[in-house]
Amino acid sequence: MDTLSWLGHVTLSPSHVVPLAVFLLAFYLAAFYRRRAGAYTNIPPGPKPWPVVGNFGGFLVPPALRGRFGQRRDHVSVMEALTSQADLYGNIYSLFVGSQLAVVLNGYEVVRDALSNHPDVFSDRPDVPSISILTKRRGIVFAPYGPVWRKQRKFCHTTLRSFGLGKLSLEPCIQRGLVTIKAELLRLNGESGGTGVDPAPLISNAVSNVVCSLILGQRFHHGDPEFRAILGLMARGLEICINSAAILINVCSLLYYLPFGVFKELRQVERDITVFLKRIIANHRETLDPENPRDLADMYLIEMLARRAAGEEDSSFTEDYLFYIIGDLFIAGTDTTTNSVLWTLLYMALYPDVQDKVQAEIDKVVGRRRLPSVTDRGSLPFTEATIMEVQRLAVVVPLSVPHMASETTEFRGYTIPKGTVIFPNLYSVHRDPAVWDEPDSFNPTRFLDDEGKLLKKEFFIPFGIGTIPPPCLRESFESFQSASRDVTVPPPPGRRVCMGEQLAKMELFLTVTGLLQSFRFRLPDGTPPPSLQGRFGLTMAPCPFRVCVNDRSEDRGTHVI
Repeated sequence: MDTLSWLGHVTLSPSHVVPLAVFLLAFYLAAFYRRRAGAYTNIPPGPKPWPVVGNFGGFLVPPALRGRFGQRRDHVSVMEALTSQADLYGNIYSLFVGSQLAVVLNGYEVVRDALSNHPDVFSDRPDVPSISILTKRRGIVFAPYGPVWRKQRKFCHTTLRSFGLGKLSLEPCIQRGLVTIKAELLRLNGESGGTGVDPAPLISNAVSNVVCSLILGQRFHHGDPEFRAILGLMARGLEICINSAAILINVCSLLYYLPFGVFKELRQVERDITVFLKRIIANHRETLDPENPRDLADMYLIEMLARRAAGEEDSSFTEDYLFYIIGDLFIAGTDTTTNSVLWTLLYMALYPDVQDKVQAEIDKVVGRRRLPSVTDRGSLPFTEATIMEVQRLAVVVPLSVPHMASETTEFRGYTIPKGTVIFPNLYSVHRDPAVWDEPDSFNPTRFLDDEGKLLKKEFFIPFGIGTIPPPCLRESFESFQSASRDVTVPPPPGRRVCMGEQLAKMELFLTVTGLLQSFRFRLPDGTPPPSLQGRFGLTMAPCPFRVCVNDRSEDRGTHVI
């Protein structure tokens, strides 16, 4: 260090600062491009990145000035813009977030090839600063693939199954929330004076309460101000992580600590959710009865204490890890299903003829004197097809959850370096004209054959793609699933198969059919329809909308018990 002691005696005049800054910037850019040229040989083509910030420099330009720089594209959604890049660069193209290489996969064949045929390479999770700061790379959804993740996921899946995940025994829990939604919709609609009701808070509360009953052993009242605030913060956090200037945190993680704007807002989201969940965990710890576990949190604490008593050192089962697991399941189990239900209600209000057909089928099969059940799914093909068509167009998780290349690999003629972020563009799969006729049109009958029976299409992947099982195992599973009426059986697991897929399907079906059985939905008179582009974030939420609710029981004087 003595050789650098002369630095303490150096004094820079203002006239020297600017040339030095220019020199350092030039040195950084030269080193950056030299490193990129060496490390990123034969990567997929893509738009030319800006220095330092990559392809996301537009977030540095104030919104009021973007029009002057030719960036105003009012009628093109984020997903349309990302998908259109494939027309220029092909179905595999590159983007840069700062110096981080990201590869976007477009079209069913490319996405399936990567995730199903190369799971060993593309199953990992990237270290994305804006997400890693919040999750510390722990939990289930964003944790890196490896022994710890496999152990934690196996424990959570087994435990949740024991509490009813994916089983018909969970149906009454979902239906209890539905009763609350119906009563509140009628009350709020009556008080609205024709201006309609915002269904989002009620749907979010009911969906979240199903998850909370599994992992936290409790339900929250729909009027609980703290819980409603937490649900709102959660949805806002998922949006601004991706679709705001907060994405620049991935260029320089220190931006997370800026005391203004979306950076400050994101920190507040993290603080409030942390306080809420840690208080619940503390309550579980204080009231724990190992002989009578109430939920996932209790089972996890019992497992943690058992491993500690056995003298197991460096166990991943810690209270801190439990916090991130609960956060993962709480957010993932609420946001995607909530948005799927809201998109369905919006499409029903926009397409009243389809709503009529769905309700006629429900009336014929279920009637109005009992609630729809999961066991009715096979007898409601048009209803199922309608829900699937909404999922196809809405694509609630349009870029899936980011994956990462765990090693340098050759894929379809390109070199994908280790550490590359992989975005499977599910939106492009569901809008691909090569596999869908008139892909931008809302047409539930595309999922029905000539006899009106439901068609299963392999390129319908609202929950992403896992590893494809061998044909004999796949046929065995499908025949068992179709024959079973007592339990909803999960498919053979892939590396990153959504753990809550079966629960999400159950909640979506029961909530949509239960609401359409009881109510007719329409937009308030004189209200223009909301944009169907949605609000882009880690999930795709519909733009805020209100609906008027008409009680269908008044048509025949019948009420569902």
